[in-house]
Amino acid sequence: MTEPPVPERIHRGDREIVITWDATHVSTYPARMLRLACHCATCRDEFTGRELLEPGSVPEDIRAGELSLVGNYAIKIRWSDGHDTGIYTYEYLLSLCPCERCRGG
Repeated sequence: MTEPPVPERIHRGDREIVITWDATHVSTYPARMLRLACHCATCRDEFTGRELLEPGSVPEDIRAGELSLVGNYAIKIRWSDGHDTGIYTYEYLLSLCPCERCRGG
């Protein structure tokens, strides 16, 4: 069994969140991409997985406000649009990683 990923560092930038997984893997997540990827019950149907969040309702210039740790497995983000019910597990964040290595580039 492999250990779940745990970041070494999480940094909230102006329009992105940067996660350092280890010395060779740094992920830069655009804020809007992460906001649209929220899978809380308000943004995604709990049973079907169908997206409920209308992409047009998320401002292009959305920002991550307060970040808080959830145990040793996730972060919670308060977004500039007031949304704050989503929990982003480290495993989920790693699956969303936009870096070339993770995207097969």
